[in-house]
Amino acid sequence: MMNIQLESIPATRIAYVRQTGPYGPGNAQAMEQLKQWAREQGLLQGSAVLFGIPQDNPATTRPELCRYDACISLTENPPAGVSVPYGELPGGAYAVVTLQHTAEAVGQAWAEISRRCHAAAISLIPGGRLWRDTRKTWSAGIFVSFVFLYLNKDRKAL
Repeated sequence: MMNIQLESIPATRIAYVRQTGPYGPGNAQAMEQLKQWAREQGLLQGSAVLFGIPQDNPATTRPELCRYDACISLTENPPAGVSVPYGELPGGAYAVVTLQHTAEAVGQAWAEISRRCHAAAISLIPGGRLWRDTRKTWSAGIFVSFVFLYLNKDRKAL
């Protein structure tokens, strides 16, 4: 059984690259584009955190309209004249699951989360899930992903 923990996470400033279309290889391309930009800006180091945010539910949204945001956390205000959009992830309570970043592990995690939420009468919503990618060193090739489900103060999915 999967270990799900609740974490309180502060609001986080982000820069992002959006991919619109079917989820899949385009998501990885958006993340690579973001990483290249982040390296050029000197952002892909230290405490940098990458997020992948599927904005739409592919079961209810046509594939060509699905949106995926590849994001990086920012520790300061964005510099002027930068070529990528900026935003903020909302702070609050999140359900956190630690897993290996493989398609199989992510699929199993979402199946389990969906089952648990259904049993608890909590609705999963588009945009309410993130993948967080942290590394001790950005030259390392091994990393883990965390799956988040945004919860309101009553511990119900928003």
